[in-house]
Amino acid sequence: MKKLFWFAIIFILQLALPVYGQEEVSQDSIEVFLIDSYVTPEPPYKFILSFVTSAPAKTKIILHDKYDFNIEENFLEDHKAEIDISKLKFDSTTVPFVILVKDSLGNQNLSERFEVILPGEQENKIEEKTNYLFMCCLGGVIFGFPSPTLVITKEKQYFSLTKEIPLFSFQKLNSRYPFGYFTAEYSYIFDAPTRNYFRLGYKQLFELPVFEYVTIGANWFSNFKGFNGISPEVSVGWVKFYDVFTLYSKYRLNFKPGEKGTEFHEITVGLYSSFFSLNLY
Repeated sequence: MKKLFWFAIIFILQLALPVYGQEEVSQDSIEVFLIDSYVTPEPPYKFILSFVTSAPAKTKIILHDKYDFNIEENFLEDHKAEIDISKLKFDSTTVPFVILVKDSLGNQNLSERFEVILPGEQENKIEEKTNYLFMCCLGGVIFGFPSPTLVITKEKQYFSLTKEIPLFSFQKLNSRYPFGYFTAEYSYIFDAPTRNYFRLGYKQLFELPVFEYVTIGANWFSNFKGFNGISPEVSVGWVKFYDVFTLYSKYRLNFKPGEKGTEFHEITVGLYSSFFSLNLY
């Protein structure tokens, strides 16, 4: 079982490493000075943008964290754009955007986060999927609902409930998921000799085209009564709902290093969301 687990991890890494090798963004910034930004009041709705940079640069705008448009492909200080947004979909009348700047040496940096307000007619086309009340209620469900788990030991199988909370995450701009995050977790195994477990772990996430993501992680666990160990794991995110949470399945191997016969396996189905975690990147 252990050999199969490690083989699966190596196979997933081979798939995911090309996806992970994305271009880094420099933190040394060329300053961006916004002159004007607005959306025309009549259709076709156009986003009018003008700004200057503190040094000649190529620029691109990232709108609503998911739409990107090239603004200037030559190294200039004065930048203007007119972008047709009639067919774009937003979930708020206030749309955030940032400007990606690239200097002549190839260094990149992001501007501060700006906002543009949509006109009243465009507001009626907005998909109201993530209003504040819905997000709060949904967040409460996600953080309050434990994940059902099948626990498999050499002697017997048990049912368990576990709750994992992402604490800190690392997410790049224009990505749907963090590429890594730290977690805290509590598990209760019904009718087992050892029932309570606490875990701290780190998960590395890889977005893949065939489904939402694959994560590979490792945890330290303890029952605070002398049984301490480590638990490598792999999980697959299958489908995402409302851009908030993802249905996933997970396999985890638990064991105490140096002691044979202490290992047990877990198969979990649950909901993942990094919405309330603290993004450190």
